[in-house]
Amino acid sequence: MASALTSGWKGSRSPARPDHLALKILFWGTPAYAVPSLDALVAAGHELVGVVTQPDRRRGRGKDLLPSPVKARALELGLPVITPELIRREPELQARLGALGADVFVVVAFGQILPPEVLAQPPLGCWNAHGSLLPRWRGAGPIQWCLLQGDSSTGVGIMAMEEGLDTGPVLLERSISIGLLENAQQLGQRLSQLSAELLVEALPRIEAAGTGPEAERLARLGVRAQGEVGLSYARMLSKDDLVVDWNQSALEIHRRVMGLYPGAVTQWQGKRLKLLASEPLVARLASQLSPEARCLLAEPGVLSAAAAPGTVLALAADAGLVVGTAGCPLLVRAAQLEGKSPAQGQSLLQQLGCKPGDRLCHLSRV
Repeated sequence: MASALTSGWKGSRSPARPDHLALKILFWGTPAYAVPSLDALVAAGHELVGVVTQPDRRRGRGKDLLPSPVKARALELGLPVITPELIRREPELQARLGALGADVFVVVAFGQILPPEVLAQPPLGCWNAHGSLLPRWRGAGPIQWCLLQGDSSTGVGIMAMEEGLDTGPVLLERSISIGLLENAQQLGQRLSQLSAELLVEALPRIEAAGTGPEAERLARLGVRAQGEVGLSYARMLSKDDLVVDWNQSALEIHRRVMGLYPGAVTQWQGKRLKLLASEPLVARLASQLSPEARCLLAEPGVLSAAAAPGTVLALAADAGLVVGTAGCPLLVRAAQLEGKSPAQGQSLLQQLGCKPGDRLCHLSRV
C-alpha cells in the first residue's frame, strides 16, 4: 500500500502561551494512547506541521477499513495526516517529511522503528514518551508486561530517540503506583495522560537547549543515560499468552487477566470464556481487595477448599464465581462467554449456569 498524505490543509497555529515560543512539531502516533498527547501539544500552542500514523486497518467484527485513533483525531483538528506503510523503506516520503520544516519530532506509540535518516532530520531532535521507567520494559508492550510481572509501580519517561530500541537517554520521568485491581486499559489511560503532561513540560526545555551537535544539546539538557541495571524487554505477546493456566497460582492468573485485558481466555463447556476481571483471594492482600472479596475471605472453608485447579468452588451472587487454582482461589468477577455479552456478578452466574464442582478447562486452541 502506498503512503497517503491527506491534502487541503493550509496550516494553522493556536495562540502561543506567553512562557515559550511555539515549536513546529511533526507528531508520530497511532493508538488511542497517543491522542491525549496530540491534544496537549495543540492546546499548548505548538504548530503541528503534520501527523504520521499507521495506515487504515480492518478492525471489528465487520472487518471495516478504519483509521487509527490518532488519524481520526488529527482530521478533526484539521491537521495533515501521513500514513506510511513502512517508513524505513520509503525514502521519497522521508524527504517530504524533512521538507515540512519541523523543529522537533514527537513520538508516542507510533508502531514503527524510525530509521537513522529520519532521526537526523529535526534540529531539536526526536523525542519519545515511553510508558515505563527505563531501562525496565523497553519495547512495544510495557504496560502489559509491568502488570504481568506484578510491578508495584511504573511511569513515563521522555527519551531522546536513537537507533537502538528504547535505549536513548531520559530527560524527564515520573512514576505512579499500580493498583492490584487495575487492568491494562485503566493503567494505560493514566499513563497516556501523564505522557501528555510530561511532553508539554519537556518541550520548553528542549527548545531552550537550542540546536547544534546532538551530544552538546543533550549535555545542556542534563539527560540521564540508561544503565543496564533493571534492564528488561517487553516482548511481543502471542495468542498463547492469552490462555489461562489454572495450574498457576491465583495471583499469577489474576495478573494475566488484568495485564492482558480484555483478552485472557479459558474454556467453559466447550466455549471460549474471556475473563475480564478477577481478584486473588489471598489473605495477605486483603487490604487491596474489594469488600465482596474480603467477605469471601472471611467465609469458613473458602481458602481451605480442596479441589482440582479450575474447579468452581463457590458462587457469590454479588461477586461472581470462586475458582480453584494451584494455590489460593481466584474470584472471577466479570467474563464474556463466546457469543454472549460481558456479564458480572449474578448475571455472570446465570449466563454460565454453573454450580460448585464444575470445571473451567484449559483452552487447547486460541
